[in-house]
Amino acid sequence: MTKSEIQYKKMTETPVWKLVITLGIPTTISMLITNIYNMADTYFVSTLGKAAGGAPGIVFSIMAILQAFGFMFGHGAGSHVSRLLGAKDDERAGKFASSSLLLSSASGLLIMIFGLIFLEPLMWFLGSNAEILPHAMNYAMYIFIAGPAMTASCVFNNVLRYEGKATFAMIGLTSGGIINIFLDYIFVMRLGMGTAGAGLATAISQYIGLIILAVPFFIGKTQSKISFRRGFISLRIVWDIVTTGFPSLIRQGLGSISTAMLNVQARFYGTAAIAAMGYVSKTVQFIFCVGLGIGQGFQPVSAFNYGAKRYSRVKKGSYVTMFFGLIMIGTLAAVCYGFAPQIIQFFNSEKDPEITRIGGEALRFNCTVLWVLPFTVVGNMMFQSIGKRIPAILLSALQNGVAFIPMIYLLPAITENMYGNGLMGLEMAQPAAYVITAVITLPVTVAFLSKLPKDGEDAKGMRLGNFSREKSSPNPSKPQ
Repeated sequence: MTKSEIQYKKMTETPVWKLVITLGIPTTISMLITNIYNMADTYFVSTLGKAAGGAPGIVFSIMAILQAFGFMFGHGAGSHVSRLLGAKDDERAGKFASSSLLLSSASGLLIMIFGLIFLEPLMWFLGSNAEILPHAMNYAMYIFIAGPAMTASCVFNNVLRYEGKATFAMIGLTSGGIINIFLDYIFVMRLGMGTAGAGLATAISQYIGLIILAVPFFIGKTQSKISFRRGFISLRIVWDIVTTGFPSLIRQGLGSISTAMLNVQARFYGTAAIAAMGYVSKTVQFIFCVGLGIGQGFQPVSAFNYGAKRYSRVKKGSYVTMFFGLIMIGTLAAVCYGFAPQIIQFFNSEKDPEITRIGGEALRFNCTVLWVLPFTVVGNMMFQSIGKRIPAILLSALQNGVAFIPMIYLLPAITENMYGNGLMGLEMAQPAAYVITAVITLPVTVAFLSKLPKDGEDAKGMRLGNFSREKSSPNPSKPQ
């Protein structure tokens, strides 16, 4: 039995709950490690004072933009790779992987150049104040330098996941994360390099992680082969990658914009508010990555089986993922709710009571509703993985954009009028967006799953990219 046949059997015959857990655990671990080293940056920088501690919250938007492009190309390629492997078309899967790697590297390079040229005005735009500005600039400079590695890593990571080889992705991401934490300690605590040291640690670890993630592709451990000759492809492939991955760009890009808007609004309440909201964002992101990790473990199951016309497994996988997500996120949210002040105090090296008060209150608002996230994650991940672009794009725009951005401005005005406390409304903006998004996403997802055809039948609008039509054409020589 060939490697392709073994992988096909694994993805289409392994019990769904077991497959989702097997693929979800390595992905969750890798995302937790990634968030731990992001939090480590925040922790080490916070030891330098309140102003320095606010820098990662400002620069977080830049990292979100880089990840937005990386995930767009990574998810765009991965969705096609998994479905084409499900249709037993390894060669064409490699073309999508190679093309996506070129596109992501180019986007990371362009963002790096633009960011370094306009570094200072960007920091002001993202919500920095005069006190935080020099720290944010020192940190952001190295984040921009790491840009090409961040975007390319997203492609390697996602293609590995979509192939069902999440363990390789976990090794690459966790290795980079551990190196980052070690270098943070050396550069910030021992060498006294300040926020620049934390940024340099991130840049070095990102490039090392990229190399580790690339290894499986070049030693024959993957079905989709990376070839730079394959990368110079038609605009049709670019279109397929970009349109399928566009929900990720929307999700991450709007997240970056909304974070910047949140920082700008927090600026009216002082440096303590900016720092506190940054610490809350890091903590919530840590919890969120559990649901996202399980959801990303579900994506290859969904895409592969959709391509193989095993629709019952797509449906079952959706409900299994929601169930496990509810248990894990609900548990973490309950723990964080109980220890919210202590968690904020961990980052609050100066023990500023205002930071602890603001951050603790905002974190508890978030933890109250975080249990709704699995419904949102499953809907987003499922539609994107099977190539349903329109619902994927629309639902992705909700949580960090359409629902969140209005809340940033409406809720502070409401709570100011009602309680004389506009900051409370700002703290409640993200939780409100979570609830609105879940209320819309869940019924849309359930309705779609209920209409899936029987196994073996063609799904309405099913499409495996430009190449599937070539393969099924009765006249292969005829241009498609």
